Amino acid sequence: MECENQTSLTEFILVGLPYPEDLRGPLFIFFLLVYLLTLVGNLVILLVVLLSSQLHKPMPMYWFLCHLSFLDMTVSTVIVPKVIAGFIKGGGVISFGGCVTQLFFFHFLGCTECFLYTVMAYDRFLAICKPLRYGTLMSRKICLCLAFGTWFGGSLHSMIQTSLTFHLPYGCGTRVGYIFCDIPAVLKLACADTSFNEMVTFVDIGFLAMTCFFLILTSYVYIISAILRIRSAEGRRRAFSTCAAHITVVVTYYVPLVFIYLRPASQDPLDGVVAVFYTAVTPLLNPIIYTLRNKEMKQALKKLWVRKTSVPIE
Repeated sequence: MECENQTSLTEFILVGLPYPEDLRGPLFIFFLLVYLLTLVGNLVILLVVLLSSQLHKPMPMYWFLCHLSFLDMTVSTVIVPKVIAGFIKGGGVISFGGCVTQLFFFHFLGCTECFLYTVMAYDRFLAICKPLRYGTLMSRKICLCLAFGTWFGGSLHSMIQTSLTFHLPYGCGTRVGYIFCDIPAVLKLACADTSFNEMVTFVDIGFLAMTCFFLILTSYVYIISAILRIRSAEGRRRAFSTCAAHITVVVTYYVPLVFIYLRPASQDPLDGVVAVFYTAVTPLLNPIIYTLRNKEMKQALKKLWVRKTSVPIE
């Protein structure tokens, strides 16, 4: 889109969610509680894994779970505080640099999480399908390399997307019709043809998401096949219980992602609601899912609670 009076922008205005005026206060409290519970829930996961020696033995699974909890906290911190500020008069204003920073970190952390889910599925595949070689194939060194690879891949993806997005001239309005600075919403304000950017976004994010999802799906085909061959009913139950949490969080992550980014030029009124789900609700649900669906986590949490409550007060 060409702009007749192109000027150098210094700030944007995040439109946020449409809501009746009388719901301003309740929504402010709701998102504040969601954010605080997200921080507390994921911090609990980190502390339980750190303080429970029984979770150190199956190191890869809980090592990656700690990364996921940290990612959930940071993704929520990048987006939700600005959503909360939007319910305060003038709180929707964000500087141009702040918009660039928000977009970069959201895609950096989001892509890292996408890679991490794939690595976690590979870890479960090795643990269940190749148990005798698991210790060798998922050694401490390999775990560190895989973790580093997820963060490096996420940063590389985000640098490319952020550079392409903000290389364009802007000046076609300042109102970002979304709850945060994201590529499809920001591109609508560009004073240039954005078809190349939209194609790159579709191909890049679509390719990464579908490749990771295909690898996860393939891993679980082998995992389920191996679980069904386990003779012990208790063994099958434990294996399914361990994998069920990961499958649940993968579904809650990928469904909104596909809805938003594989149709980047759309203006569906549900986009804002879906964005709230994967930026605010999903990071809150992940620690709940992993706590309720994972027997080892529940046992470790109970032991820490009993240890805390049984400490004598002098």
